[in-house]
Amino acid sequence: MSGRVFGVWCPDWPAVAAAAEVDISPDRPVAVLQSGRIVACSAAARGAGVRREMRKRDAQARCPQLVLADADIGRDARLFEPVVAAVAEMIPVVEVLRPGLLVLPARGVARYFGSEEIAAEKLTDVVSACGVESQVGVADELFTAIIAARRGLVIPPGQGAGFLAPLRISELAVEPSMCADDRVALVDLLWRMGLRTIGDFAALSATDVATRFAADAIYAHRTARALPQRSASGQAPPPNLVVEHQCDPPIDRVDAAAFVGRRLSAQLHDLLAAASVACTRLTVQAVTESGREYSRTWRCAQPLTPDATADRIRWQVEGWLSGRSAAERPDGPVVLLRLDPVEVIGSGAMQLGFTGGGLTGGDGEVAERVRRALVRVQGLLGGERVKVPVRSGGRGPAQQITLVPLGDELAAASDPSAPWPGRLPGPSPAILPMAPVRVLDVEDQPVEVTARGSFSAEPTSLCWGKRTWSLSWWAGPWAVDEHWWSAADGGGNVGSYARAQVLLEDSRALLLLYQQGKWVVEGVYE
Repeated sequence: MSGRVFGVWCPDWPAVAAAAEVDISPDRPVAVLQSGRIVACSAAARGAGVRREMRKRDAQARCPQLVLADADIGRDARLFEPVVAAVAEMIPVVEVLRPGLLVLPARGVARYFGSEEIAAEKLTDVVSACGVESQVGVADELFTAIIAARRGLVIPPGQGAGFLAPLRISELAVEPSMCADDRVALVDLLWRMGLRTIGDFAALSATDVATRFAADAIYAHRTARALPQRSASGQAPPPNLVVEHQCDPPIDRVDAAAFVGRRLSAQLHDLLAAASVACTRLTVQAVTESGREYSRTWRCAQPLTPDATADRIRWQVEGWLSGRSAAERPDGPVVLLRLDPVEVIGSGAMQLGFTGGGLTGGDGEVAERVRRALVRVQGLLGGERVKVPVRSGGRGPAQQITLVPLGDELAAASDPSAPWPGRLPGPSPAILPMAPVRVLDVEDQPVEVTARGSFSAEPTSLCWGKRTWSLSWWAGPWAVDEHWWSAADGGGNVGSYARAQVLLEDSRALLLLYQQGKWVVEGVYE
């Protein structure tokens, strides 16, 4: 979606939908639960002290009149369809990001109504006619328009970056439909680095962000600078990717539509895989016996999986078939279902992260696929040859990882929550080579760490393999004396060692470990 964008946001939609389903007044306090915690609540509930992430018992203690409902994305999508249909009557090109949030292009709309401000008022009136509160925002690109909608603002052309700059860095993760699953972790890291506002993050160079963070940080950085999303990866879909199903007999029940939708989803993703692409924007179309067509487009931050595609088909068809009035429902059974991927990206975006985290958390389907692949490798190499990392306790970076054979209990060698005084502060090195090196002084003599915990001479160069680098900076050494009671044969104290940090002439930073008269590269900072 290029050019100016309208964002239409319905606050607290899961709570609004839960109240509407049981016909509760929107003035009553309502909260939505998932896994025993509040994930959404109405304005009346917030006024009584209820907050997101609060436990059920705490929320009820603060507001005894609180009405609780379980999270149900199907219910949210079904009840949001009349709102989308009403907006589509005014402006046909509508994209649903999630139930409660939709976007549409501003081109032509502002011209038709006279200005963007008037068009925004018209949109608010249309949604209000459905009995739903909403706020509308306008900006040059999608994310900024959504943030503007949360404040009911029209951002002048070219002013998006200035609008975002003073906002807290946490705003980058406020809308889950526009970011990856690990965006919260990225925001937490940026906060700990001292970046308090979106403007602070935007001030970093794109090169520094691309070389120091994961892929989602690149998208977040573009967002912080108010640049269009997916401008480099979005592409027109290859031909012959549209899939459709002639419904015989015609479909008039949600369960039948869900069954057909799952089969269509599998067919679509087989075609996408063959074309080496993944879908990020999908149009679901239905045709009734009378020939009338119904269409809705879903936009997603992450490439759609087969299950996610099937869910959106079910939500959408359920929304059509379950309209509250005859005018909202299709004029007859559905005889044709069609899926049209209107935006795709390279299938590399679907590559699963091959890390231990995939085995111990996150999406269950991803974890199971990773586990099955590792089990096959383990069968070829042997039980002890395939290991997974477990976060452990320790002072050095290597000590904070315990490698456990796949299939064994994921038990750490030591407790990571213990105090561990003297632990190396973050950020941690990216690579742990444990390669032997020599540290030399200005006369090319070996530099050692004395019994008093200082360098025997000022280090000026480092010899690693067959090459020698000059040192432009160094820090330390920091002596450690642990397990002093565990003396090796001959009286040597195996628990005495020291660490130092050095910066090579090529700007690489190394963490060095000195023990028993020898230096090794314990870590390389990236």
